[in-house]
Amino acid sequence: KPPGGSRHYRDSLAKLVVAGQQFAKAKTDLVIELGDFIDSADTLEAEKGFLQRVQAEFSKVAGPRHCVLGNHCVSALTKPEFLEIVGQTRSYYSFDLNKVHFVILDACFRSDGIGYERNNFNWADSYVPPAELQWLRTDLQAAAGPVLVFVHQCLDVEPPYGVKNAAEVRQTLEASGRVRAVFQGHHHAGGYRQIKGIHYCTLRAMVEGPGPDSSAFAVVDV
Repeated sequence: KPPGGSRHYRDSLAKLVVAGQQFAKAKTDLVIELGDFIDSADTLEAEKGFLQRVQAEFSKVAGPRHCVLGNHCVSALTKPEFLEIVGQTRSYYSFDLNKVHFVILDACFRSDGIGYERNNFNWADSYVPPAELQWLRTDLQAAAGPVLVFVHQCLDVEPPYGVKNAAEVRQTLEASGRVRAVFQGHHHAGGYRQIKGIHYCTLRAMVEGPGPDSSAFAVVDV
């Protein structure tokens, strides 16, 4: 769709191509996108088409590739619909690679525990429900190496950009003693904080600004 304010939607595919080229040069071991892969369409079929279009471009980027669920991803779709198109089975999970433990979180829940889908939510009301939090505790207890966490909504600030129970999530991360950093999106301006030894890195949104010079992505060395 045409630009809206500072958001230049149609420029994002070209920016993604440039990012993929940089990842190939850096020989990255994996690529993780931090949510809001798409924006809302007028119809369900159009929305699926948009997601298939960007997923086709993303699939050209050297993998493995992982998608973090963002609020825009499920403004028209359900979580299963989104996950099926991007080829994932779960919205939160973990895995190990090169002695590093990676955790993908899903904060796309309302504070009453109901999952986001088809615009049944207020974007400022995000939450990590008890079942996911308990899974996180168990997962971190079993982790052997350093841990990196990836989530769309922010864990280091208050709402609207922050997760409602961010303090409880941070306490879980801190208690493990293994979490080195959290990478997050949602707040398009980006940002950084360090809380109790954990780095909270908010990446700027790729959609902000025109042309490849205003793109936003990062290569992380562990």
